Amino acid sequence: MRDVTMACVCMHSEVGKAEENLAHMEDLVQEARGRGAEMICFPELSISGYLLKDPASMYDWRYCQRLIGTVADIARDNKVILMAGLVEVGEHEGPFITHVAAGPKGVLGLYRKSHLSPMEQDSYKAGGEIKVFEYDGIAFGVQLCWEAHFPEISTIMALKGAEIIFMPHASPRTGPQEKLDSWLRHMTSRAFDNALYIAACNQVGSTTEGYVFPGVAVVIDPSGHVVARRAEEKEGMIITTLKADKLDHVRSHRLRYFLPSRRPELYQALISKDQRG
Repeated sequence: MRDVTMACVCMHSEVGKAEENLAHMEDLVQEARGRGAEMICFPELSISGYLLKDPASMYDWRYCQRLIGTVADIARDNKVILMAGLVEVGEHEGPFITHVAAGPKGVLGLYRKSHLSPMEQDSYKAGGEIKVFEYDGIAFGVQLCWEAHFPEISTIMALKGAEIIFMPHASPRTGPQEKLDSWLRHMTSRAFDNALYIAACNQVGSTTEGYVFPGVAVVIDPSGHVVARRAEEKEGMIITTLKADKLDHVRSHRLRYFLPSRRPELYQALISKDQRG
């Protein structure tokens, strides 16, 4: 990893207004780029807006591909690594809750939400792959909202080489401070246990679907310490530089880097459907 300046954006995304959301996103990308950001993460379903009612009817697969192409264009034009979310509708599959990762040379890949919340399971299909993306000396993963509660995902990403995990949310209910307090209960553990950076952001504001999102964002270093945060009921972003030496310091310390001491042969209960192991 090298030092990298990143932005976590809290953005309002209206359902069914993909073109308008993308135009607003581009303005925010330019603002973040002007403040030195090389990596910019937007919330879950930031392009399409968050909905549970028949997401497959929002648009067809051709239009979906066009939206993904626009994300790539914005990343290319602004020379940034850009992460943004949408309802992905395929020609013969989906819908998925998907996050697009794009860079100056085009799309790096798509991450489909693999662990759906109970409310989402009747509306979306789950992705089947835990991915890590790489570009220009940086390896990063993406987890979407409810997935942050599953420690196995973070550990697998770390074992695949991730140095940063972005956690875009569309998490409604509660006020900003209560939401931040909730996030810190588990996100600090994800960073500390796996010796990597965690960067999370949420949608903000009320939507026509009846959801109200608090504008929360946080960045946590590999020691589990919060290095930047926001908890407000309005749009905004946090911008901070992730330092490679902090990561190196933890991962070179034999008592602070836990993954090399794993014993996978004892963990068979993790892959059993029987909750008793």
